[in-house]
Amino acid sequence: MTEREKMLAGELYDCGDQELLTQWHKAKNLILQYNGLQSEDLEGKERVLDQLLGGRGKNLWITPPFYVDYGNNIYFGNNCEVNMNCTFLDDNAIVIGDNALIGPNVQIYTAFHPTNASERFGEPKPDGTFEFCKTRTAPVHIGNNVWIGGAILLPGVKIGNNVVIGAGSVVTKDIPDNVIAVGNPCKVVRANV
Repeated sequence: MTEREKMLAGELYDCGDQELLTQWHKAKNLILQYNGLQSEDLEGKERVLDQLLGGRGKNLWITPPFYVDYGNNIYFGNNCEVNMNCTFLDDNAIVIGDNALIGPNVQIYTAFHPTNASERFGEPKPDGTFEFCKTRTAPVHIGNNVWIGGAILLPGVKIGNNVVIGAGSVVTKDIPDNVIAVGNPCKVVRANV
């Protein structure tokens, strides 16, 4: 099993693997291009997104700056907007449904590290240095008609359809369909009808 296969399976993997580093650098270079394009250069933005993302529907708008790890693990449905200064650590799949509004400063994380330092770094090398830290992942799924305002979504969470996540929330557990949820940790406060 390759390190990429381990990564996508949620197993402990080495993010210093050459295949992963090659994709990581490619994504960083594409994001640098995207974030540097003139605001009205829609054709240039489309070209970069075609190379960067794993898949997307029609009518995607991402306001720079935008940050990713690999890019190719991010999938958007139709009619989605991502506002400025969002960070998507897509070490596993980030799947976003149709008609999603992602507010400024939203952070979506799929990667996490072992809490035990020896599992995270392994044993020190004879010269005292460490390898890249070991990592695990879990995908994040966001349903249709979701609005996320300035929140952090942790690895493995699922957001249902027709959900609003309030600004400043930290989503640590799944959120069901048709609700408004806020807080740290994020909790359902009422139905969204």
